[in-house]
Amino acid sequence: MSITVFIRYQLDPFKRAQFEDYSKRWLSIIPKCGGDLIGYFMPHEGTNNIAFALISFESLAAYEAYRARLRQDADGMANFHFAEDNKFILAEERTFLRKVVV
Repeated sequence: MSITVFIRYQLDPFKRAQFEDYSKRWLSIIPKCGGDLIGYFMPHEGTNNIAFALISFESLAAYEAYRARLRQDADGMANFHFAEDNKFILAEERTFLRKVVV
């Protein structure tokens, strides 16, 4: 069964540009580490401090293997440190979803 990780970010609204830079880096890092990146989504109209990401995996085991590869990836770790150093992500929530099929 495939799963999709839905990530909801609460951002510092004055640091959205930094979050966008962070997101753009994941566009190459996530596929390199084994995730099927659906995309990152920035605030456009309305709420200015909420962003989303969607990443799919073949299974929960594939997600766990991806997380292990990500922790070993220099670019991935640098991007995590960029977020920690600049504090533009105030909160992050992960929900694991499955597709409804008939």
